Amino acid sequence: MQEQEPVENHRTRVGALRREKTRNRLIESALGVFAEKGPDAPMIDDFIAAAGVARGTFYNYFRTTAELLSAVAGDSSDEVLAVIDPIVRAIDDPAQRVAVGSRLYMQMAFRYPLWGAFITRVGTKRGSRGRLLDEYLTRDLKLAIDAGRFHVADVVVARDIALGSIRYGIETLLSEEAPPDYTEQSMYALLQAFGIAAQEARELAYAPIADCPEPRGVIFERIGRGIEVAGHALPQ
Repeated sequence: MQEQEPVENHRTRVGALRREKTRNRLIESALGVFAEKGPDAPMIDDFIAAAGVARGTFYNYFRTTAELLSAVAGDSSDEVLAVIDPIVRAIDDPAQRVAVGSRLYMQMAFRYPLWGAFITRVGTKRGSRGRLLDEYLTRDLKLAIDAGRFHVADVVVARDIALGSIRYGIETLLSEEAPPDYTEQSMYALLQAFGIAAQEARELAYAPIADCPEPRGVIFERIGRGIEVAGHALPQ
């Protein structure tokens, strides 16, 4: 006969699940608010209206709108990296890792333009500092420098150059200015800047890459292509 779960344990578990569900609702709804109004204009009333929660409930999870912004940016970026990094880690050459990971991240922003527009508006300080994009990119850049593949004196310099290319690259991809091979051209230039010879840089930048799975998690489960987020529909 199976033992019943103690009442106190059951209540604790149910309470934790309820808190997680409410936090997820705030984060899901906030993406659409931020995408529409930008990172600085929204007020707390915008978020509680979109999520359908009370003001006091908001303060149980976030002290300010900036804190919520950081959570949305970081969580959504980490969901993307969770499906990109297994593809990257299967590659031995760290220089190719950087190119493939960067291309996949930019392509994911193009696939999900609402998320891509959000990431470019919040910037790297809120969207990547201390999160998986920062961690994984720094890891591969350091491997490339240590192996003599990249000729950059400091990995911090290389990281900032690469993050700048990714962030502004996403913005260009979502405009009408980007050529069809924009991500490849971007990586071709970046690899040369890091010391890879032109012919090899072109081969690495234009090499076929595996299809990336759909991100899974509280944000991307809600913003799948064609699904509305807080009243804002993604284009098909």
